[in-house]
Amino acid sequence: MTAPAADWRLIREEPRPGPMQMALDEVAAETAAAGGPATLRTYRWEPSCLTLGYRQDPATVDWSFCEREGIDVTRRQTGGGGIYHDGAGDVAYSVAVPAADVPGELLDCYHLLCEPVLDAFDRLGIDAGYVEEPVPELYHPACYLRELHPAHDVVAGPAGGAGDDATDRRKIAGNAQYRKRDAVIQHGSLTFSVDAERHLGVFADPPVTPAEFRERVVGMDELADVDRADAVSAVEAALGDWATAEPEATLESDGSWSSAELARAEELVETKYGDDGWIRTRPGNGR
Repeated sequence: MTAPAADWRLIREEPRPGPMQMALDEVAAETAAAGGPATLRTYRWEPSCLTLGYRQDPATVDWSFCEREGIDVTRRQTGGGGIYHDGAGDVAYSVAVPAADVPGELLDCYHLLCEPVLDAFDRLGIDAGYVEEPVPELYHPACYLRELHPAHDVVAGPAGGAGDDATDRRKIAGNAQYRKRDAVIQHGSLTFSVDAERHLGVFADPPVTPAEFRERVVGMDELADVDRADAVSAVEAALGDWATAEPEATLESDGSWSSAELARAEELVETKYGDDGWIRTRPGNGR
């Protein structure tokens, strides 16, 4: 599969609070659905942030820990478990594209939009791919500790390494997708470095130790001699090259948001992603 021959813009890494990052993902989808450019972007969480899966129970969060540590909390449009996005240890990306331009089958679309993610790891000299065999769940509320499934979970190990068990090939990326207003948005969290204590700390009484967490999750800095800037550059280059594989495609390589898009995102922060009713109420239970 190849990327659709769309008019793309690449918005390079911007540090923003988590509610604003989630709002911008939604705005990018609205822009693509309305005939504007399809969007590729990388972003950084500032401050660090816990994103809850769409239907995740807020009782699974240690709210006191998050407040004490200055960690934002918001809720994603996508499902799955919670993810702690460290300001330094996480590299985030998203792709927003008209739904008509990508496969209608969810898994086919997911694999298509994951192609630049796997390419980025390859550029960094990291051997990454979908896990070959299921790996049992450790803790359901945490995305990275759920069962690993060959259809969609990306794991990595040393380049040229053998084996696919949890000690040799560990989860390095969480990716998810949803559709809104005739557009598809896929976003993902790529682990640059692992802070197991803080990742577990955002959850209420997880039955997993930091050592067990590190046996399941790996960072790029453990597998390659790269700094975070290298990782971001590799992701941006892979996204841009993927988007322009078809001759008819165009790419604005230093794209930006319009003032209208930023205003719309601020509105979504106020009414949704930064609102306690959205964050602290499980959808379907009074919201």
